[in-house]
Amino acid sequence: MISRDIPLAERMRPHNLADFTGQQHLIGQGAVLAKALATGYIPSLILWGPPGVGKTTLAGILAGQLQRPFYALSAINSGVKDIREIIEKARKQDLFNNRNPILFIDEIHRFSKSQQDSLLEAVEKGWVTLIGATTENPSFEVISALLSRCQVYILKSLEAEQLLALLDKAIKEDAFLGQKKIVLAETEALIRLSGGDARKLLNVFELLIEDTDQEQVITNELVLSRVQQNLALYDKAGEQHYDIISAFIKSIRGSDPNAGIYWLARMINGGEDPKFIARRLLILAAEDIGNANPQALQLASDCFRAVEIIGLPEARIILAQTVTYLASSPKSNAAYEAIGMAMQFVKDTGDLPVPLHLRNAPTSLMKDIGYGEDYKYSHSYPGNFINQEFLPATAEGKQFYSPGQNKLEQAMRIRLRELWQEKYRY
Repeated sequence: MISRDIPLAERMRPHNLADFTGQQHLIGQGAVLAKALATGYIPSLILWGPPGVGKTTLAGILAGQLQRPFYALSAINSGVKDIREIIEKARKQDLFNNRNPILFIDEIHRFSKSQQDSLLEAVEKGWVTLIGATTENPSFEVISALLSRCQVYILKSLEAEQLLALLDKAIKEDAFLGQKKIVLAETEALIRLSGGDARKLLNVFELLIEDTDQEQVITNELVLSRVQQNLALYDKAGEQHYDIISAFIKSIRGSDPNAGIYWLARMINGGEDPKFIARRLLILAAEDIGNANPQALQLASDCFRAVEIIGLPEARIILAQTVTYLASSPKSNAAYEAIGMAMQFVKDTGDLPVPLHLRNAPTSLMKDIGYGEDYKYSHSYPGNFINQEFLPATAEGKQFYSPGQNKLEQAMRIRLRELWQEKYRY
């Protein structure tokens, strides 16, 4: 009997790009990583994507094809000491070998700031080529100094066709499964439960295969009866993750607290990181409520800090309070629209010069050439206001912010009209 001690997902792990499933936007002909391999050089990079799409495997394949020394750490059980030891090995090795090692760090988002700081010098000086893997948005979880030294590549959940091809390959080529009589009568439940995660698909499939020589027919009923009770349908990093967070946000934006609470419960029961939920509520408070209720942003900020301190299970109560409050609040996306319009205007017009009267004049030379001249200090005038121009000359009269149709922003609209007269006639 062939040993099954090694999981099927590990037995099927590819060792070259030809056997790698998916991510053709990165490794296909003419794609960015394929080109890098052809030149023999890859930059330090972050692989961002859900579990089971090949981040760890891809890092190993890149190192193998480039014939680089390969060091791997997991952020779960490694510290600064481990990082420094590997960097020191890499420096010594680099003295005798111009092929600098690849340092792979799995779940790099779990590293603290100090742990990430310890990587900076080695990456900057080229002692190692860093490949980090993360399931979280690196913009939030990787320090800006390290992120600026890395390229970020996004890996996608696997499509149903790719998952089925992988399953067929396992049945035909795996030493253990190849001895079985397996018929894939139905695959919808397998695909659904996998959530685009190849490792999860193979783990689920392995649970179904019995130690028998008789023909085994895989049906949706069989999959659901044997697996569903032990496998949450909410995959916090697969396709359902994105669908459910979308439904969650849209329910709150649509002022439906009941639906918001339902989707919150789905995420909590599925094991979602409560800080991820709180972070999305922070964004929603500014994007969808804004000045219609400025208190919403404060409550969402307090929620995030409280969730960090308390953790689950009690954090569910804090999240529920915030969800119901945000869903019940008046809505406005005026600030969101304003910054979008302004950023597009800046992109279209470039760096327009700052008007002279608004420029700082710390030296006599600057004063002599007109810096700060004719600037009117608002607090020196009645009502702390004086009509003057604050936009560049070619942008005068441009309007980005239009207060929303709610009680608070209507009051803001009236005030702006009173102050600026025709300039703020919406």
